[in-house]
Amino acid sequence: MKCMITLKIIPKDNNMEDKSNSRRQFLKLGAGAGAFALAGLTAGKLLSAGQENNANSGKKIKVLTTDGRVLEVDESQLADPSLDVVVDKDSSHLGIENRKFVMVIDLAKCKNARACVEACVEGHHLPSDHEWIKVYLLQNSEREAPYWFPRPCFHCDNPMCVSVCPVGATYKRTDGIVLVDNERCIGCKFCMTGCPYSARVFHWNDPPELHETAPYSPETTFPHKEGTVGKCVFCADLLRKNELPRCVTACPMGVIYFGDIVEDTVTNGMETVRFSELIRDRAGYRHLESLGTEPSVYYLPAVNRQFPYERGFDGLDPKQKERYENTAAYKINPLLKHE
Repeated sequence: MKCMITLKIIPKDNNMEDKSNSRRQFLKLGAGAGAFALAGLTAGKLLSAGQENNANSGKKIKVLTTDGRVLEVDESQLADPSLDVVVDKDSSHLGIENRKFVMVIDLAKCKNARACVEACVEGHHLPSDHEWIKVYLLQNSEREAPYWFPRPCFHCDNPMCVSVCPVGATYKRTDGIVLVDNERCIGCKFCMTGCPYSARVFHWNDPPELHETAPYSPETTFPHKEGTVGKCVFCADLLRKNELPRCVTACPMGVIYFGDIVEDTVTNGMETVRFSELIRDRAGYRHLESLGTEPSVYYLPAVNRQFPYERGFDGLDPKQKERYENTAAYKINPLLKHE
């Protein structure tokens, strides 16, 4: 079964100020609640959906129609069963047509809130120590300022993990997403060795019993299988429903932007901008690009930061804090060293 959708990310239009403001307001108010999934619907479809379903839930959601109007409708009126289908393994290889997904991470905004990590762990039913997105404390040299560095899978256009997999369990789709088929994975860990970014995690245990009978798809990533490898999947299951990845909507600081290179548009749920302009104006770069992997994740430098990096230690439990204590950035700060 082939499940096809159109991801409608609204581009910024400086020549239409009123409509641009309404679009930004829609993303700010609705994206985190799932309204992003409905951006491609027409007003006619919204009305017809409401006429077919009279059992209102009472929960209102703001949606943006393709002609630029913001509407407030009942959540139950917008149900579209075709978007809730878990695609099978064959369909998961196809990717979403005419899309090339990209992520941009603004290091100036990150304060290690860890909301992205927690949303990813919860959404993919992972053990707490199986983090598919990690937040590192980096310092390029002892004379430079430290900064927080979120690292998901980079979904490389030239992925080393794919080239070293001996059974074809790891594969890259036409939309740029790299997935792992746990039903083919033999747990050899070649992909873990081949990934220069250490973006993969080994499943040491089976999933919770709650999910043992759930239909498996490389897009949903569960049920996980003991002895296989997992990683960030750009929340491919949510993209099928036109929703943003979990890390994007969870971040309270708007650190992570996600979108489509084909449409040249990315959004963090609070603002929508052109990808090319954001990278050009903020000197965007790709981590260790010299390796030739061609990552689909870009970074904006940590200049004019909104928070001192010390704030990133606030609220960490002792085990989380311990992972940073051997870093140079931690040791050189007397406020942290003598706590």
